[in-house]
Amino acid sequence: MALSHLGEDGRAKMVDVSEKETTRRRAVATSRISMNEETLRLIQAGETGKGDVLAVAQVAGVQAAKRTWELIPMCHPIPLTGVDLAFTIEQSPPAIVIVATVTATYVTGVEMEALIAASVAALTIYDMCKSAQKDMIIGDTFLLEKTGGKTGGYRRDI
Repeated sequence: MALSHLGEDGRAKMVDVSEKETTRRRAVATSRISMNEETLRLIQAGETGKGDVLAVAQVAGVQAAKRTWELIPMCHPIPLTGVDLAFTIEQSPPAIVIVATVTATYVTGVEMEALIAASVAALTIYDMCKSAQKDMIIGDTFLLEKTGGKTGGYRRDI
């Protein structure tokens, strides 16, 4: 399979999407941040000293999705129609799982926007809780599903 971001000469390029069909696009991505029980308790109790951690992570994820094209060099600016983040608390082992859903009606997909949203939400949780715990682990970040476009749908088997 040829990589679409490489020209015939091997140099990186931004893909020309001007001939692609506009369709409704949707992507869902996840990220997980693991922590100790006390850090999770502080988040749940609102006792981190920095405010509502998950509310701030929600806003950070939305903002990041909207700015993906500024962070990833070959991404197009996409007029997003929706960004939502959901957080699931896992008690054992203690962790927060973030699921980001991004939608747009456009000529190119929103997978990177969903991945960025989930990742930045996890990074924001880390930032707001690092004074309590520096060895939190952000991991298991991946695309869960996507719809729309020429290639149609994708769903990861978990």
